Amino acid sequence: MSTERDLSVVDSPAGRLQALFEGHRLTPTQRRIAHSMVRRAADVPFLSSVELAELAGVSQPSVTRFAVALGFDGYPALRKHLREVAPAEQAADAGSYNEYQQAVEAEIENLRHLAELLADPRPVQKAGRLLAASRPLPVLGLRAAASQAYGFGYFAAKVHPDVRLLHEGGTMIHDRIEAAVRAGATALLCFALPRHPREVVDTLAFAKEAGLTVVTVADSAFAPVAKVSDLLLPAAVGTGLAFDTACAPMLLGRVLLEAMCDDLPDAQARLEEFDARAAARGLFVE
Repeated sequence: MSTERDLSVVDSPAGRLQALFEGHRLTPTQRRIAHSMVRRAADVPFLSSVELAELAGVSQPSVTRFAVALGFDGYPALRKHLREVAPAEQAADAGSYNEYQQAVEAEIENLRHLAELLADPRPVQKAGRLLAASRPLPVLGLRAAASQAYGFGYFAAKVHPDVRLLHEGGTMIHDRIEAAVRAGATALLCFALPRHPREVVDTLAFAKEAGLTVVTVADSAFAPVAKVSDLLLPAAVGTGLAFDTACAPMLLGRVLLEAMCDDLPDAQARLEEFDARAAARGLFVE
């Protein structure tokens, strides 16, 4: 069964692209191209080098150099390869959708891609074990990712005995990480979303130096935080509106909560205790 699941991931457009990129040392510009290709996996085999360059926000020669870095003679050879391994049907025409519908459709595609990645549950299960075992558990999210970290921390605190939210940057954040390590923390969970603040990369580097295992939820396996993460779980963001949308990272955070609960033997008892207290206090309106 696990073999079939693994094959289902590879046998998706995004999965085939991820497999193509694995093992290559890519520059930041090339990682940007790769990320854009994964986000538009079904369309990429039919894009010209100019169109791909516009999609990724890079120059056309950068696309050519990217193809060569992957071992092809140039972009035409890369596109020919992608067309040979691509599914016969193209993505459905979205021309009839308005811009708001297109944003929703893009998020639906991001969720489908996340479902494909979760066909292999082992990375999330490993992350759940690391987070459950860390006492305390620091949860980091700055700027755009602060709400993701807060949401995770709010629910995690109902089942984990000591969750410490790190959602404000500045000079104090290193002090709080050091305090968590002194208290016994072994892992740190980070939510990292674009645009990626330099402070997040620096903070994760500091956390690793302090001895913490860094688990990161990021928009791409090629995000800048990848180099300072021990375990990175990708979940794409939507970019069709003026401000990015992050349905997939939020859902992945809830999946991580589920995996963490699986490794907390008293999680269910804690939830039942909370429900009993909430009912006694009349906390929620029926």
